[in-house]
Amino acid sequence: MSETDPNTTDVIVIGGGTGGYSTALRAASLGLRVVLAERDLIGGTCLHRGCIPSKAMLHAAELVDGIAEARERWGVKATVDSLDWPALVATRDTIVTRNHQGVAGHLRTAGVRVLKGTARLTGPRTVHVGGAGEFTARRGIVLATGSRPRMLPGLAADGRRVVTSDDALFAAGLPASVLVLGGGAIGVEYASFHRSMGAEVTLVEAAGRLLPMEDEDVGRHLARGLKKRGIAVRTGSTLTGTELLPDGVRATVRSPKGEELVIEAERLLVAVGRAPVTDGLDLAAAGLATDGRGFVAPADWARLETTVPGIHVVGDLLPPPSPGLAHASFAEGLLVAETLAGLPSRAVDYAAVPRVTYSSPQTASVGRTEAEARAGGLDIKVNTMPLAATAKGMVHGQGGMVKVIAAADGAGGEATGPVLGVHLVGPQVSEMIAESQLIVGWDAEPADVAQHIHAHPTLSEAVGEAFLTLAGRGLHQH
Repeated sequence: MSETDPNTTDVIVIGGGTGGYSTALRAASLGLRVVLAERDLIGGTCLHRGCIPSKAMLHAAELVDGIAEARERWGVKATVDSLDWPALVATRDTIVTRNHQGVAGHLRTAGVRVLKGTARLTGPRTVHVGGAGEFTARRGIVLATGSRPRMLPGLAADGRRVVTSDDALFAAGLPASVLVLGGGAIGVEYASFHRSMGAEVTLVEAAGRLLPMEDEDVGRHLARGLKKRGIAVRTGSTLTGTELLPDGVRATVRSPKGEELVIEAERLLVAVGRAPVTDGLDLAAAGLATDGRGFVAPADWARLETTVPGIHVVGDLLPPPSPGLAHASFAEGLLVAETLAGLPSRAVDYAAVPRVTYSSPQTASVGRTEAEARAGGLDIKVNTMPLAATAKGMVHGQGGMVKVIAAADGAGGEATGPVLGVHLVGPQVSEMIAESQLIVGWDAEPADVAQHIHAHPTLSEAVGEAFLTLAGRGLHQH
């Protein structure tokens, strides 16, 4: 801070989630003085109510599923005697707490001044933080206030019978039955978790397939895997009515054919998307406004700078093509910090941001879907390789696939153009997507990938074989 004015700094970051604290850490590492204001907990939704606690619980679900698989498929006479819910919750909370302490420690070590309080804009370079006063930013202000779960009109969460994705895993105990509304990544993950824990699960999605933003084959293979596990998947269906019961809900769902289905469940979990948070931010005081969807759109995507010079946006406040994913927020935070430090800007390549759903089976994708590539008028070649065609895929026994989309630039229609998209469904494919991210991000061609050897026996062999086939060298043509 200025020695004469402690409330004057280089950068003010509003919001301490993944986008906010990554901006603050990178800016501080570049020698800038940073104030970060957060009204809740450093780490934001991802660390405290989303990514980290949910993946901790999904890991516990994998362990339960593994015991069932050991018994039913491998002849290991193992059973789950009971579930110690408080112990499971304690482990989850320990993981969250350690991550929170780690982030807070990094900020302290970096010299970032963290203020606990609600921040609001008072001008294009000034911010008021409740309990701390007004601050001035010499270089700029970064808006990173995140998002909250969307709710349907007329439906209110009570934390017990009707819950949002933010508080689903923090409800007391586990329900015997759950109706999950929303077949995006969050809804699918929670449906998968509750089924692993023994609940009867119905998953309702208004679109014609699960994960409607993903490739059609991804949604199809995912639905097949979830149905195999006993989850009732109802796509093309809408919620038309709800009635609260003393110990649950009664919901009416309309099928694609117009039939009305009544579903009773102990819990209704609403996962229909997230909305950007700008309440109390007073954007107008700095000359800003949201777009029609509540986002703060940048005027310059290469710098993520708004129409007001010096005010930048990262994370869930950004409209598409920013995907609202934590790892995208990290990249956005680095970009904005480096921009504010005067370094050359390089726009975030949103086409190369991987997308993962941590259900069982998992999905992982990067780049364009087949439909997007065809809609763009591109001549493409597509190859799909079932994971079960590999020895390791047979060992896992969950099915799944690898789908690769490449431009067909050759005179004979060969896939000699860059790889446009890679889409995976199956066990632990979240750990396989990094290779494909590099392939898509570096505009590699199938022949570039085909020359590299994939270890045997691994699931990644299916990725290698898909590229070999597109390069005309495949041993198992599909």
